[in-house]
Amino acid sequence: MIRNVVLDMGNVMLDYNPERYLETYIEREEDRPLVKAELFGAVEWTMCDYGTGDDEGLILPPAVAPYQVVIVPVAMHKPGVLEKAQELQERLSEKFRVKLDASDNSPGWKYAQYEMQGVPLRLEIGPKDMEQNQCVLVRRDNREKQFVSLDNLEEAIEGSLTALHDAIYQRALDNLKEKTFTATTYEEFLDTAQNHPGFIKAMWCGDSACEDKIKEETGGVKSRCIPFEEEHLSDVCVCCGKPAKHMVYWGKQY
Repeated sequence: MIRNVVLDMGNVMLDYNPERYLETYIEREEDRPLVKAELFGAVEWTMCDYGTGDDEGLILPPAVAPYQVVIVPVAMHKPGVLEKAQELQERLSEKFRVKLDASDNSPGWKYAQYEMQGVPLRLEIGPKDMEQNQCVLVRRDNREKQFVSLDNLEEAIEGSLTALHDAIYQRALDNLKEKTFTATTYEEFLDTAQNHPGFIKAMWCGDSACEDKIKEETGGVKSRCIPFEEEHLSDVCVCCGKPAKHMVYWGKQY
């Protein structure tokens, strides 16, 4: 996991095969070539693995996850298991983005694969579950297992997705607050930049010379953004002492 770094708030990307980045989720014919398309524009790098991942991989928010639920049949070779999994996929696809993994890989391999990809929920269904008209839901963020009646499955999935969203949002928000610091003097700014990786809130006069000086003396810290709602931390620029025009978030780009 990447920890204690500042995200890039803006960048430019150019690529001619953007489809290849999506091959994890896109199933395509082997003989069909990749789409030739130019991708160019400003990108806000709010990558989920920075704030909501762990050592096992991504933890994707349900709203942006290509698949919100992955169905993993257990003991798929036994009568009726695969058919039941297919039935659940068809049923749940009316409300959620669902993938059924009916490959020959072992259940354990599949668990690790979709944890790495960050699929929010895993649904396990096997012969014993079918006997009890239930399945197992496993949340990606905390791996909490929940035995759920198939009669109330949609409601349970909706509740689990909401709970996961709220949990990883709060986790990211807490991490942001923990890694955001304030500096009102240049000495304080330099000390924070050296010893506390993250964002630094500080006032700026608007002169690029101050930004160049900060970047040079801190080894790369520069302005990342001017927020819509600026705080008044002091009356003067943290670098030169002249009247300040803006409160700026500063940080080192990685």
